[in-house]
Amino acid sequence: MIGEKNNKLDAATLGKIVFARFLSLPLKTYDRCVAKTESSTPFQALRPCAEPSVLDRAILREGSSEHRPASAGVLGEVRLSAGRPEFVYHRPGFVREYRFDEAAIKRLRQAHALSPEMMSTLHRLRLINSRNRLTHALVRTLLDVQADYLMSGDPLALVALPQARMAQILAERADLPMVADAGRLSRLIRGLSFKTEDGKPQPLNTLFPSERQLHCHRIDVLIKREQSLLLEGRIEHPLPDEAIAEALAQQYGSSLSRRSVAAIRHHLAIPDWRRRATREDYLAATEGFSPLLLMTQQSVIGSIPSHPGVYEIRSPAFRENTCPIEGGLSAERAQVVYIGSTQDLRKRLADHLRGNNGNVLLSSFLVTGAAKVRYRAVNADWRLLERRLYNAFCETFGVPPLCNRMSP
Repeated sequence: MIGEKNNKLDAATLGKIVFARFLSLPLKTYDRCVAKTESSTPFQALRPCAEPSVLDRAILREGSSEHRPASAGVLGEVRLSAGRPEFVYHRPGFVREYRFDEAAIKRLRQAHALSPEMMSTLHRLRLINSRNRLTHALVRTLLDVQADYLMSGDPLALVALPQARMAQILAERADLPMVADAGRLSRLIRGLSFKTEDGKPQPLNTLFPSERQLHCHRIDVLIKREQSLLLEGRIEHPLPDEAIAEALAQQYGSSLSRRSVAAIRHHLAIPDWRRRATREDYLAATEGFSPLLLMTQQSVIGSIPSHPGVYEIRSPAFRENTCPIEGGLSAERAQVVYIGSTQDLRKRLADHLRGNNGNVLLSSFLVTGAAKVRYRAVNADWRLLERRLYNAFCETFGVPPLCNRMSP
């Protein structure tokens, strides 16, 4: 009996667990939950003391309908208004807030007039309030902190914003009556995305870059500027890692070692300065590719367009299981396992994850859950672009990607 009592959770702990699970609901599931709750009989009975309204300063897209299904993972879109970014939510359920007449609810409770179904609905309405208030506070803070990036689209304008730092900022808000720790934020933003002004979807995680991610953006831009620097006579050869570290220190006040620069360069699949001097390399062929995305069903559906294009899949398991590096295998390509093209990037990558590709070796790398993908959307000639990408890879690294069973 003592053991049984010790295993029971107190109400506060149980409430935290329930709220954490509610924050983890995928956006489409959550939207259906709100719609189902508001169409229920218990909700109609509670209407006199639970009036639906809209969150303060929340903007809902014109023409939004309760009957139109929500887009997978897309919370809303960023628009520019009077030179500042504003966020427009796509669904009424995302901006819903219920105003409770607590005195009336108390009288109903004392009169035993609240059925179990009404009590359950009332609890769900409070959960919806909490999730929407937290989401709205998060979005408004991101609009302030990452305003320069949201207006320009330039990754160099991003501000380092770990989730722990965001939790500290939200804790200082007087209008947020709940604890917004990093764990809750992580559950909430997982799988969420937003659309930029040009209509392109981006994972919400884009707005929470670490210092290392900012270093990746800066090194990527600096390497891409090399050709201009060479033409202007400001440098005679592509930049070695020491020179990249010095340039970053001058431009951004960064303090990176040569080894750190090399590690980031390898992560970005950028060859060393000697290989870059030829310009006929994999780096040039992959210019314009997206940032790396974790290859999961959630990220593929929420972040990758249904559009023709080429793509590259990487797996850290390949590098871990391939040692020592030899036979033409260099560090720059030690994680690249597959290069492909398709008429529908989202569908093809989702098929890869489901194992519907007939490529057993590739599926063995994807099943680890650690694979990443980057892509480039094109309007035409994606097969030709795949062939050029494949040939550039072979010329740069001496061997084809491990999981490409034949040349395109």
